[in-house]
Amino acid sequence: MNKKELKEFLDAKVLQYNRPDFIESDPIQIPHLFNKKEDIEISGFLTATIAWGNRKSIINNAKKMITLMDNSPYDFVINHQEKDLEALLPFVHRTFNGTDFITFIKSLQHIYKNHQGLESVFSRNNEDHSLQTTIHLFKSVFFEIEHPLRTQKHVSDPLKNSAAKRINMYLRWMVRKDNTGVDFGIWKNISPSQLSCPLDVHSGNVARKLGLLKRKQNDAKALAELDKSLRILDSNDPVKYDFALFGLGVFEGF
Repeated sequence: MNKKELKEFLDAKVLQYNRPDFIESDPIQIPHLFNKKEDIEISGFLTATIAWGNRKSIINNAKKMITLMDNSPYDFVINHQEKDLEALLPFVHRTFNGTDFITFIKSLQHIYKNHQGLESVFSRNNEDHSLQTTIHLFKSVFFEIEHPLRTQKHVSDPLKNSAAKRINMYLRWMVRKDNTGVDFGIWKNISPSQLSCPLDVHSGNVARKLGLLKRKQNDAKALAELDKSLRILDSNDPVKYDFALFGLGVFEGF
């Protein structure tokens, strides 16, 4: 395919998968349970944090997290007492355990009480075509509170060569505004043009087959290469192609 044909092909796949029925099988369904901005962004952040492995397991465990927070994420984050956190200890999703969950709740409280919330922290130090430095700085804010060392591995750092797939996915959810009601677009201080595609096994393999990516590892360098290719296709909304790459990989076995 030449560049024009590739763009037409991928644009068609975006239309095919960027639809409301995408929500039914995707972890994004969890923040869609809420209407309040803070509930959406907190439930979305926690869901994205555990978004690796089996999708059914991710969704089921994200629902457990919300239930443990009395189905009111923001209220729980802001107003919890130490005794309320005891119920979180048995939680586990792969290597993310109850200790990590409790640390995340405490850190989120710190961010909402002292840093004006998640959107405010992610809106700092943005570059024109990248939020990867922003994600690095977010991690330092997130771990300003006392925390176990083990929990640090659950927030990726692009400046340590991570593709930061889950945080980039979360940012897509919060920032990108589509016309179909899948992504929320509730964060107005970041432009969709600054977003990076969530790079994982599926999207990476499809991108390589389509000639959008040459690097073999799914790391920060690969992400920068993929970003460059996708911005050529659409500089204003490059991560819409996440729907195409993911759909082709997961649903079509491309």
